[in-house]
Amino acid sequence: MVALLRMGHRPWVEYAELVEELGSARAALEQELDPEHAPGGQTTLLAPEPDAPSRDQALAQATLDLQRWDAQGMRLLTILDPDFPPNLRAVHDRPPIVFLAGALTPQDARAIAVVGTRKASQPGIRRATEIAEHLVGAGYTVLSGLAAGIDTAAHTAALSAHGRTVAVIGTGLTRSYPPQNEALQRRIAEQCAVISQFWPDAPPSRRTFPMRNAVISGMALATVVVEAPETSGARMLARLALAQGRPVFLLESLVETQRWAREYAARPATYVISSPDAIAATMERLISPDSLVA
Repeated sequence: MVALLRMGHRPWVEYAELVEELGSARAALEQELDPEHAPGGQTTLLAPEPDAPSRDQALAQATLDLQRWDAQGMRLLTILDPDFPPNLRAVHDRPPIVFLAGALTPQDARAIAVVGTRKASQPGIRRATEIAEHLVGAGYTVLSGLAAGIDTAAHTAALSAHGRTVAVIGTGLTRSYPPQNEALQRRIAEQCAVISQFWPDAPPSRRTFPMRNAVISGMALATVVVEAPETSGARMLARLALAQGRPVFLLESLVETQRWAREYAARPATYVISSPDAIAATMERLISPDSLVA
């Protein structure tokens, strides 16, 4: 898969579909190199390389990279791996690979995203903390993006409650953003899991964080937006979750203060809540055997 992504010229979403269709990344690579099938354009996952390697060179380099990443404590999961996050595999815009630091557990399939603005208010921090603690108590994994503000509060509260939390980051695993969350990122990797869809040394960029948001919403059974202004990435995350067929919870305080939240509140699969209890109660109904939620 590493060689395929380095040599290919398709949007990254297409490679997830192609590899699943053909049954292996090697088969997809062979088809990619066939002039009759080779597409044009450039993948949105990788920057173009000035000197494209041959197939054998790409495969040899991929082997070395996998050995190096493994030595650094990182694991590469492809769309075909049984440990690839199952909820993420079920959405249309899943990435073909994710890098993992730490370990995922079966419980992490019961993940709920808790997200919001980086410039959180003290009431917002308190609400995020209460929600994360409640979800942990109800047996859910708290998923978030390791950003400042609401994300940090959610991750920290889940760890303090001795629960599971998974961070999905907008950089490679060897990077930390924001820098002040480096220790928190390391702690989550040691006790739970950190996920990235980018090469391990990839820096933060305006492109990577929107892509990261689709992975957060895709891995989660539902998304809770605690506090978010009009331009917040959390608003985009809520839109992505609804597009992926996942429910969205908006705090009543958010709906009262933000026009975008009032508009979203009128959409199907959106729930306005005033207390954390409503999240678990609604989710238990939605994930019953008769539900269509992944």
